[in-house]
Amino acid sequence: MKAIVNTAVCPMFGQPTWESTVEDEVLYGMIVDILEEVAPGWYRIRTHYRYEGIVSADALILGDEAAAAWAALPKQVVRNKNHCDVLSQPKVQGWHLESLTRGCLVAPLEELENGWTKVRLVDGREGYTQTSILDTYHAQPLSTDEETMRKALCDAALLYQGTQYRWGGKSPMGIDCSGLCSMAYMLCGVLIYRDAKIMEGFPMHEISLDNIKPGDLLFFPGHVAMYLGEGRYIHSTGRKGDDGVVFNSLDPNAPDFRADLLARITHVGSIF
Repeated sequence: MKAIVNTAVCPMFGQPTWESTVEDEVLYGMIVDILEEVAPGWYRIRTHYRYEGIVSADALILGDEAAAAWAALPKQVVRNKNHCDVLSQPKVQGWHLESLTRGCLVAPLEELENGWTKVRLVDGREGYTQTSILDTYHAQPLSTDEETMRKALCDAALLYQGTQYRWGGKSPMGIDCSGLCSMAYMLCGVLIYRDAKIMEGFPMHEISLDNIKPGDLLFFPGHVAMYLGEGRYIHSTGRKGDDGVVFNSLDPNAPDFRADLLARITHVGSIF
């Protein structure tokens, strides 16, 4: 059976309890597979990017028919702002229907002349959001041109600069290292493994550090960063004083050089 995520940020746990560690977050509008009911009110799910975990039934709309109907609709993604309000009217004074974060999906119905778009939510409600906040949803790579794609990946990662660190997070409310990298790729239509490793069956493959280019990933023990070019990289870290998405350099002469990370690079990954 399939289900639709019906909350802006749905935590995915390791165990069927609110006290369990959050291993991932699934975002509004994503369709998931229900694998089993592991406890009353708790389901083990598999996401479209092949990650598994346990979520509360309250965050889901269950049923193959509902999921198929939602899948058949065109989609747009919340991208150009950290958050997006869906309102009852196409004006800022409208009643608040839903608050979504970057990466959440809506179904566009009509673009109005006053800068608003009428959208459908996963439960069938209709509302309005500012057109400029939405962008194209890419279910496939947004470009076949390598340079275009590399720039798009870096631009997507840069959207999260300043976000606080959150273990298992993948939204502007809080994001971890692999959440940052996997969301940047997802916004560009590429699904990579959600954790900080190169996993067989996903498009990421190992290259040499000498061949690294913008958009490629740097892997460390339990950590991952995106290379931006000119020796610089972006990553989300819980290190004291950083506490979120920051920039560092591979250049020993740069003021933000981290010798501890350079010495611990285990792999460099690329989809190109």
